[in-house]
Amino acid sequence: MVGSIDCARASPHSNASAHYPNGEEERLDEFRRLIGKTNGDLLKIVGVGAGTWGTIFAALLHDAYSQFRDNVQIRIWQRPRRTIDRSTVEHLFEVINSSEDVLRQLIRRCAYLKYVETRLGDRTLYADEILRDEFCLNMIDMLVCPMKVVTNLQEAVWDADIVVNSLPSTKTKEVFEEISRYWKERLSPPIIISLAKGIEAALDPVPCIIAPMQMINQANDCSFPFFWSPIENILYVGGPNIASEIYNKEYANALIYGAEKWRKPLAKFLRQPHFVVWDSSDLVAHEAMGGLKNVYAIGAGVIAALTNESATRD
Repeated sequence: MVGSIDCARASPHSNASAHYPNGEEERLDEFRRLIGKTNGDLLKIVGVGAGTWGTIFAALLHDAYSQFRDNVQIRIWQRPRRTIDRSTVEHLFEVINSSEDVLRQLIRRCAYLKYVETRLGDRTLYADEILRDEFCLNMIDMLVCPMKVVTNLQEAVWDADIVVNSLPSTKTKEVFEEISRYWKERLSPPIIISLAKGIEAALDPVPCIIAPMQMINQANDCSFPFFWSPIENILYVGGPNIASEIYNKEYANALIYGAEKWRKPLAKFLRQPHFVVWDSSDLVAHEAMGGLKNVYAIGAGVIAALTNESATRD
């Protein structure tokens, strides 16, 4: 357990140096120019949803670009008041006390006492609180980099340039319908990158399946009546990856799907030495395949449970 923490702590900001040898500054400047940013005008990126993949994706961007704080702002929205169950609290307390570095860090921040009080049953602990302390609810055994956590959805998204959706497909439409109300006064639409894997059933006007990209488009269709282009501004990122391995800088690759105007610049912007991003125009097919992947994963898990074999084997 301690090894997991130590490994994760070694990874944040390991790419950063005085000369930015991996080209982060050049990529950031190039993308800022593309979307019309001037000096002193922040590129604002917000992750909507703080599940494992969404948190790690935001952390990757934070690792790469947070040192350029005069030019970019990276935040993550976590649904407020989501309580941590008792078993997770006990496991989290064990993780904290098994690592001297983590323990010292929390004590320096005056944040350790709340974990003691919660462990004793004197307090309720919330998911946004532990995320501020660098713990991801679904990945307790490793720390992510410190990020700005926002619980007010309007504050998070109203002026964002890039919105990264990592909500479950079951929640995507509901949340983006709320977001659309905050975007009615915008002069230009944001870029939306969807990480959501899943498909939902729709009955109107005819029975069909609907993917997260379509949900987002339907929710925002009336927000930008004159210039909203769903194909151009909504993209999907996916790949056969495990979030914790990506954050520990094990080699991985992914594809970004959507219109050429944004997918090629974003592929370059998102690319890191250990995380290679390619681009493709076949958005609908790959978003559907992302949903089917969940079905295959459930089947693999059932087989693994019945045969005592690893679910990740071929």
